[in-house]
Amino acid sequence: MSQPASQPPITNPVLLNPPARPSRPPEAPPTAAPKMVQATIDGKPVEAPAGSTILDACRAQGIDTPTLCFNETLEPVGVCRACVVEVEGARALLPACSRRIDDGMAVKTDSERVRLSRRVVLELLGSSVDMDLAGPVVPDGSIAAYAERYGADFTRFGPPAEPAEAGERDAHQAGHHHPAEGEPTAATVAQPVKIDNNLYIRDYAKCILCYKCVEACGEDAQNTFAIAVAGRGFDARISTEWNVGLPDSACVYCGNCIGVCPTGALMFTSEFEMRQAGTWDESAQAVTDTICPYCGVGCTLTLHAQDDRIVKVTSPSDSTVTEGNLCIKGRFGFEFVNNRPVVERREG
Repeated sequence: MSQPASQPPITNPVLLNPPARPSRPPEAPPTAAPKMVQATIDGKPVEAPAGSTILDACRAQGIDTPTLCFNETLEPVGVCRACVVEVEGARALLPACSRRIDDGMAVKTDSERVRLSRRVVLELLGSSVDMDLAGPVVPDGSIAAYAERYGADFTRFGPPAEPAEAGERDAHQAGHHHPAEGEPTAATVAQPVKIDNNLYIRDYAKCILCYKCVEACGEDAQNTFAIAVAGRGFDARISTEWNVGLPDSACVYCGNCIGVCPTGALMFTSEFEMRQAGTWDESAQAVTDTICPYCGVGCTLTLHAQDDRIVKVTSPSDSTVTEGNLCIKGRFGFEFVNNRPVVERREG
């Protein structure tokens, strides 16, 4: 009987010859410098990173380009047309907020054609929308300042029509228009304020349809999709599903729509009531940043306090944690602070 062949010893080359440990972690490969494109803006040669927008390039040069629907934390939707610029070779004016800047592009931001377009946009908005509380919409501009810059006359289309009754605009059907009776007037979105919850109000007489609230409620931030644009043409308006009240909608009361609204169409109930009473005074308010106490995420809260009471809460848009967004607790859960017991100070 033959003997089995002898087997070679089993060895593990990895164990017999372990690799030498590096004395220090390997250095990361150098990051390639971003590709730059060469263009001209208002006759001045500029350099901008490839993929940036015309608006990015303009702001990098210190050019104040009007925007109404643009927000740094939201995808540009290009609906307001206030930021349009003239590009050599283009048939139409282009929205600076969404158009990428290309190599060799020649841009004019203040030509007569651009100024006329911006003036008409502002006049159409001002003729139909209450602009009284339209605040800053970019770091260095406001609707009122832009109207003055471009000579916009909000009364050019005549006096505004009578305000709509509660629910009247919500019942309009697309395409069903009727000629106005009597003296010609400018169509208006004026209507009663919607108050159906204790946290915030909806004053759509101030809505310019910038879509920011829809974007913040949608996939850009909250992913709740409680609101959208209903209707067509002048009957377009912000609405909940089937026009139900906020308590019956998908709204989770994060208030992120309030945080991006530029005109006061969406407002804290506390601010609304104080404005109605004539006690709202931003010059008398202390603004303090702190960290939300409710969970461990670490959201930055900006507390606005007046007369030793918190009147509203916002969050910085440049915060790496929130990008301006909060939840219902962070934005509205401050009443326990206002309801704290008053401790009398004793002298001596």
